[in-house]
Amino acid sequence: MGKNDADVLIVGAGPAGLVVGNLLRAAGIDCLILERKSREYVENRARAGFLAANSVRVLDGNGLADGLLANGVRHDTCAFRAEQGEFELKYGELGGGEVHTVYPQQFLVADLIAEFLARGGEIRFETEVSSVSGTEATIIADDRLLRAEYIAGCDGRHGVSRRSVPAKVFQRDHAISWLAILAEAPPSMSAIGYALHERGFAGHMARTPTVTRYYLEVPRGEDPDTWTDDRVWDELHLRMRGERYGALKRGPVIERRIVDLGSHVMDTIQRGKLFLAGDAASLISPAAAKGANLALMEAEILAKALIAAHETDDTTALDRYSAECLPRIWRAQEFSHWMIGLLHSPAGYDDEALFQRALRDARLESLRVSRAHQDFFAENYVGI
Repeated sequence: MGKNDADVLIVGAGPAGLVVGNLLRAAGIDCLILERKSREYVENRARAGFLAANSVRVLDGNGLADGLLANGVRHDTCAFRAEQGEFELKYGELGGGEVHTVYPQQFLVADLIAEFLARGGEIRFETEVSSVSGTEATIIADDRLLRAEYIAGCDGRHGVSRRSVPAKVFQRDHAISWLAILAEAPPSMSAIGYALHERGFAGHMARTPTVTRYYLEVPRGEDPDTWTDDRVWDELHLRMRGERYGALKRGPVIERRIVDLGSHVMDTIQRGKLFLAGDAASLISPAAAKGANLALMEAEILAKALIAAHETDDTTALDRYSAECLPRIWRAQEFSHWMIGLLHSPAGYDDEALFQRALRDARLESLRVSRAHQDFFAENYVGI
């Protein structure tokens, strides 16, 4: 390798960085992953859990799906609850006929780490990257200078990689916050649950047979520690209309944190020899479960482009990386924005709040009765 420490340096051991690394190792390309956190931390960090059909294809097609194929659960139905009643959409029978596979992100990350190491890759955990240069293809990590042919910046929204790409930034604060709850309790519904209530949105998403993710819309600036287990369950019971549809299965709350819904897209997501993927490239609200799926899509595109550049000196795909990814990012952002409008409405009883809630109810009714609307929802809900 001469003066270089690796052919490709990868910043971040999340799904994007690990998929890039695994695909490069399978092609015989030397790469080094640098991760700020410990291995124990990243293998136990609970995040997304719904993998779209294309994400499963990416993983399966590259020999990275043994765990999810053995233990993932097919999911094809979501349910909406509102004052007018409840209805289910079997989205797996609509649109393109595709489904989600529920497989918690921490399980996927553990699988990807194990496979990367088995393929001869190296991960340096607890390594702080303080500087990334796309023009020089260099990184400063723990005060040491590292060199490569290319760099994949997969270190998330707070990482140094995204700050190293001068780009036009499109962003929006949706002025909505969720209390994200992980409960040691079995799922209370067989479907993904979206509850629309005058007190705010509530959501139910299965993770495993014994762990369930819930969301509660809360005021901006809320302290999650003020939400005791009893308060969480009482509010979920109210908003999900447990009196009407059945009590929730309760258990200890093992995680509670605030998520401020926001969107952030950079144009471009590359500079020189530096290419961004995952949350380093764009941020998206969790309203439509697109974040991890965008990361895996970008990781595959980037890895294939890096392989082509390494094996044939053809940089055409690398040069077009931003142009290839950004239209898909914007399509996911548009649907996420649509979902935010469907699930939330202004509080209060002034004319504007009442008007917006009436519009939301009309959207929900259209989704309930219109097959064309249902097909649109299904195609965009699962697709990237």
